[in-house]
Amino acid sequence: MNRSSTAVPAAPEETARPALDGIPGQRGPGPAASGRRASEPDGLGTAREAPTHPASSWRRLRPWRLLPTPTGTPFTFGYAVVLTLTSLLAQYADPGLVSSLHQGSSTDVAHLTQTPLLVLLASALWIAGGIASPYAIGFLLVLTGLERRVGALRTAGVFLLGHVVATLATEVPVGFSVLVGHLPESSLHRLDYGISFGVAASIGALAGLFRPWLRWLVLVAFGGMLVDDLVAFTDPLTNWGHLMALLIGVATWPMVRRWRHRV
Repeated sequence: MNRSSTAVPAAPEETARPALDGIPGQRGPGPAASGRRASEPDGLGTAREAPTHPASSWRRLRPWRLLPTPTGTPFTFGYAVVLTLTSLLAQYADPGLVSSLHQGSSTDVAHLTQTPLLVLLASALWIAGGIASPYAIGFLLVLTGLERRVGALRTAGVFLLGHVVATLATEVPVGFSVLVGHLPESSLHRLDYGISFGVAASIGALAGLFRPWLRWLVLVAFGGMLVDDLVAFTDPLTNWGHLMALLIGVATWPMVRRWRHRV
């Protein structure tokens, strides 16, 4: 059975009538008369958007978040204040007093066997090289970035983990070497203090929260600098400690990634 179709006559087009003055609510030409609504895409298939003002883009970047604040990053901010005070003390106080304080805060083998907790904490109150050293700048940027992602207590934990474990990993072998006669007894009293181990561990931990290309760029750049210092052999014990601290930070990646989603 064949299908039959009947043509339906087309409705006549409605002619636009001019609007009359003084009568509200009339249908005028409307947006359709222009051929394109304001929200419709243009000829390239992309919706037209209002141009972004440069000032709004700058506010969206929020560069001030790179630095610590009392409310946003309380641990980093408070720690930075303490380090600033001790750095000013080291610069302007009597040199004999400063030398005595550094000696008392040193995490050498002699102090670690007598007052381990005290020197491990006291040694992290000083910046070797002063407040303008690279590790002081790295402290502000790296710990701020880490604390904004995982919180204050966890950032403090990563920093202390790197500081304590790298210190023990470099000083305990010295004690054994002195015990078996491979090093002189004076090695038990070497001067060792500063925040560099904690900063190195924080760099390793923070890198795990970056995108892959930035993560490996940071690790290669910072790790290459540490290897170069080790090859120079100026202070091999400390340089080995920096590499260990960086690896400790890398080892915390599973934890910091879980912590990031809980903040």
